[in-house]
Amino acid sequence: MIVAEGFESASRAILNYLHQEFGFKLWMTTRTEGDDWIVLQAENHGYDLHEGRVYPWSETLCARMLYDEGPRAAPSVKDVAVYAEAPLCQSLPIGAYVGVPMMRGDGSFLGTLCAMDPDPQDVDVARLVPLMELLARLLGIVLDNELKAVAQQRLLERTLEAAQTDDLTGLLNRRGWEAGIALEAARVRRYGVAVCVLVVEIAPGAEVDDALVSRAASCMRICVRESDLLARIDGSEFAVLALECGAMGSERLGDKLKAALEAEGIPAAVGGAAFDPIDEISETVAQALEAKAMDRAQMIGA
Repeated sequence: MIVAEGFESASRAILNYLHQEFGFKLWMTTRTEGDDWIVLQAENHGYDLHEGRVYPWSETLCARMLYDEGPRAAPSVKDVAVYAEAPLCQSLPIGAYVGVPMMRGDGSFLGTLCAMDPDPQDVDVARLVPLMELLARLLGIVLDNELKAVAQQRLLERTLEAAQTDDLTGLLNRRGWEAGIALEAARVRRYGVAVCVLVVEIAPGAEVDDALVSRAASCMRICVRESDLLARIDGSEFAVLALECGAMGSERLGDKLKAALEAEGIPAAVGGAAFDPIDEISETVAQALEAKAMDRAQMIGA
């Protein structure tokens, strides 16, 4: 009997049940964000893989399954060319595969429920598909509802930020920044949302006045989305936590911020880093600060 509260516990209970009943060395629930395929929960018995691990979605068997390029059940992956040639098979030993999509309540794609084994399977793997489709449908509804609740909670939190707001710019202050990134880091680990941190220092090596700080804040506010966190963390230093934004997105956003500020006549040193859920968010901030320091040194030395 599966008894669970919330998506994470339901997912773990279902993965454990499927492993006990049908074998397979690895059962997973995953989520996709752009080209990121994120392992949310895993019932793992031998694979070199951890929860929170991110793979390129386009390289996975699940991507091929979703686009109907391959079957939902493959007892022998080597006999299905589109699966055998998938780049993921070069990094993980996959002899057998079964996977089904996990959808939102409105029918849009959310992630997958899937299983892999290093060895081909003699059993009728296709018989698992109807049960997995049912379980994936239920998990998708639970996860979709939780994500909606999180979005509502996030809006509520934004209304309670007055004590954590910088008086000059109206942005989060350092206190608000630290509270905000701690909350988002916990959500990332639970729901597999890609995020990155950027640090921006305006007019490196020069004195800055309130007018310049205000202009810079207004410029950056235009560049980020409403769901992102934007804070003034020091006199001339700002920070951004960009949601649903991985390593490539971090680089693009950093270039966008730098170009926008320079267009306003405000030189800026920028550094960014993608958050790895197995690390502490403070480590990601430190990496972004280090990258910003390198950019600053190049600017001042130029």
